[in-house]
Amino acid sequence: MDFLSLLWLFFIISSLQPVIRQRMLDAARQRLLEQLERKRKSRVIVLIHRQETMSLLGFPLVRYINIEDSEAVLRAIKMTDRDIPIDLILHTPGGLVLAAEQIARALTKHAAKVTVFVPHYAMSGGTLIALAADEIVMDENAVLGPVDPQLGQHPAASILSVLERKPLSEIDDETLMMADIAEKAIRQVKRTVCELLRDKMPVERAEEVAHTLASGVWTHDYPITVSEARELGLPISTEVPEEIYQIMALYPQTAQRRPSVEYIPAPRSRQSSV
Repeated sequence: MDFLSLLWLFFIISSLQPVIRQRMLDAARQRLLEQLERKRKSRVIVLIHRQETMSLLGFPLVRYINIEDSEAVLRAIKMTDRDIPIDLILHTPGGLVLAAEQIARALTKHAAKVTVFVPHYAMSGGTLIALAADEIVMDENAVLGPVDPQLGQHPAASILSVLERKPLSEIDDETLMMADIAEKAIRQVKRTVCELLRDKMPVERAEEVAHTLASGVWTHDYPITVSEARELGLPISTEVPEEIYQIMALYPQTAQRRPSVEYIPAPRSRQSSV
């Protein structure tokens, strides 16, 4: 075989390698999901968002909950018998309120138990989805987040605060219109949160929690820890099955030139250091 043939063979193998690697990864995910479903006798749905990179230009693209996600999750729920529990593995920075609400409302309508697993974080719209669960299983270090609506680059609550700090005569028309939209957005999200929590706590308490989560009490990226979530009255557990972490490992962050975090991927104890 001459050099040119070897070169072509190298290019062919190199081009097929990512495809083969992805197929192997998909197969490993499928096996682990099936294993977890057999163990828990449930339907397992995964909603994981990672930062991805454009294959050609290398620009980072952050993924969020979108309509395609809600369509896929709703299909999975619809394909699940009403007496089969649903386990949703959630790892997301949030996304479209519409998509998150669709998923949350569909989960509340499911007759069997719904469990949401949060191994690392479920912020904003992810928290809205988690509120629909009968049980939220979080890693001890995982966090949820406020669900206050955002209008463009600004929190709705912050836009409303302008009306309280300046006379109306000094506020431009666009800000006044944005404030009107902001008021409606907050009211709508608070109503949704109340509806999601009405079967989990008294109505008065649900309204208090809705106000805390949706009215800009915290900044939008405020991390709600396990203890704070429990103080809010949410049904929190920290018994995360090991399979959840194994599944997360099969959804790796897009490879970078140099990893930001490095460690020896093996359990570490005093005995192992001897």
